[in-house]
Amino acid sequence: MPSADEIKQRIERALPGAVVRVEDLTGGGDHFRCEIVSDRFSGLSRIERHRLVYGIFDGEIGGPIHALSLRTLAPEEENR
Repeated sequence: MPSADEIKQRIERALPGAVVRVEDLTGGGDHFRCEIVSDRFSGLSRIERHRLVYGIFDGEIGGPIHALSLRTLAPEEENR
């Protein structure tokens, strides 16, 4: 099972320049909350943003990563 740090690193590699915060919600390594701020999200719908992030994990969601809660923001949305 991936750790919160591993999830953070994978997102940062896939979205260079992103600010990523990951929290392990249960301590068991299978339920995570992520907040991601990336310029790659500009102009994308919420669904498109989530698909982009879920694609990083290629089938691990619902398997080793049982739940991944996302808050995805473009830089201009961060302080709203």
